[in-house]
Amino acid sequence: MNSLAGTLDSDLLATDARAVPATLDAFLADVERRAFRLAELQLGHREDALDAVQDAMLRLVKHYRDKPAQEWTPLFWGILRRRIVDLQRRRKVRSIVVGWLGGRDADGEDLPAWEPPDPSPGPLQRLHDSQSWGDLSAAVQRLPQRQREAFLLRMLEGLDVAQTAQAMGCSEGSVKTHLSRAMHHLRDQLEDWR
Repeated sequence: MNSLAGTLDSDLLATDARAVPATLDAFLADVERRAFRLAELQLGHREDALDAVQDAMLRLVKHYRDKPAQEWTPLFWGILRRRIVDLQRRRKVRSIVVGWLGGRDADGEDLPAWEPPDPSPGPLQRLHDSQSWGDLSAAVQRLPQRQREAFLLRMLEGLDVAQTAQAMGCSEGSVKTHLSRAMHHLRDQLEDWR
């Protein structure tokens, strides 16, 4: 739920207002946290995720610095995706090679068994996720109707402000107000999960 509390913050609220930054440095600073979260989810290993994001940023700067700012986003995410796939393949090959070699180094010592991390959550994590989802669900049910509608349409359905306003039959300003109030109430009610 810690990640849920974090995503309820300004990252998701600012997605519709996120414009392309004017400089490459600003773009990289803006995309860094989201890229790390994605890489860590894909790789299941913090250090590998940091390496993948850093490599993707360096390649973007080295090879695509002169491209228009509108092209940075798809270029960066494509580079990061390929880097993640490369790391996953490297793990697989390393695992196979260690198995073929019989798990011994040149001195005859047993090599540590390398196995990719198990991406599935353990029982404790599943329990924690279930409890946090139950608390979030209960907190959303306690919201006033308009705040609940704004939250569900914007956060869970992924509609932008204009689409949400159209669906709710109100102005875009009202959607922003309802969502802001909903987020405030949810943060207060879910403080224990931070």
